[in-house]
Amino acid sequence: MYCSFKSVIHKKMTEKLSIKIKIDGREYPITVGKDDEEKYRKAAKIINDIIVTYRQTYSGKDTQDFLAMTAYQFVLKNMELEEKVDQSPMFDELKKLDEELSDYLSL
Repeated sequence: MYCSFKSVIHKKMTEKLSIKIKIDGREYPITVGKDDEEKYRKAAKIINDIIVTYRQTYSGKDTQDFLAMTAYQFVLKNMELEEKVDQSPMFDELKKLDEELSDYLSL
């Protein structure tokens, strides 16, 4: 049976895996693209590492506090990244204008 390269690539990209992600001792079953499995597992590891850090630093708090602070930390980081992305086109335009002004002034 003949199978095109494009259809093989498409099939590979759409293959799904059912995996279990463990966050703070609780398992969550999710379905992910085969190529994304490592990314999902790494994200869970980062979350767990942050929770462990909070648990060691603030021993009197409960799990809900650690999860809330971890979520808060990620939202803040996401907001910072969004601000950088939003400013990028502006900086590119300013750089272009600066180059044009430099060229004009050097005449």
